[in-house]
Amino acid sequence: MKRRLIQLAATILTNPHAANFLSGKLYRGELKNFCAPGLNCWSCPAATFSCPIGAMQTVGGMGGKFSFYAAGFTLLIGLILGRAVCGFLCPFGLIQELLNKIPSPKISLPRRLLYVKYFLLIIFVLILPVATKFGEPTFCEYICPAGTLEAGLPLIATHEEFRDVLGNLFALKIFIMFSVIFLCVFAHRFFCRVMCPLGAIYGALNKYSFYQLNYAQNKCIGCERCKKICPLELDPTKDFNSAECVRCGRCKNICPAQALT
Repeated sequence: MKRRLIQLAATILTNPHAANFLSGKLYRGELKNFCAPGLNCWSCPAATFSCPIGAMQTVGGMGGKFSFYAAGFTLLIGLILGRAVCGFLCPFGLIQELLNKIPSPKISLPRRLLYVKYFLLIIFVLILPVATKFGEPTFCEYICPAGTLEAGLPLIATHEEFRDVLGNLFALKIFIMFSVIFLCVFAHRFFCRVMCPLGAIYGALNKYSFYQLNYAQNKCIGCERCKKICPLELDPTKDFNSAECVRCGRCKNICPAQALT
């Protein structure tokens, strides 16, 4: 319950301009020069901050230069919190968790799928935006379902002129968004685990971050309750530094021997 309250608070604090959903306006103040820790589209009418993935592409691509601010901010947050950002501070992570609560059969994801997000990070966030002349935000433009849900649909609903220029690209993004929503119902945090480049960065830093999950083997009684309750199908006694762990704390809370802290 505490984590859910933190998730809700983080979502509200980074998206306080909810009235803009009705008017279709965007906040363009000075705070848009700063990044939110989680995935939260710059063009979302309610958003106060920029998305770190969007900032890395847009700023980084201009003139073929790399966005050291956005990358440095993301690395700093990752070194402090790791994927705890995904578990506590990411609005789209909260949306995925709520979708997964819809009653349905739950499926396991093949481990090889978990590497897709690293491919998307390298190709669509780091290489293509810098390679294009005008810094095209390729992940945002061609893939990101969070942007479509948080920004694309609300802006189209409030701006009739945008509807006249919709084409195959928007149809592709709508297909990706609904596919991700559908899969999130059956697989816990499908987007986080398979497609999120920000999660890929934070995951790579999980092992080195200040915020850690610690395992005391001498206290463990081998009951495997932590393994059974992990929504990401991890074994916390072996994978407590896994790049997939979002530090949700379920394993810690259920451990009768306090072997996980």
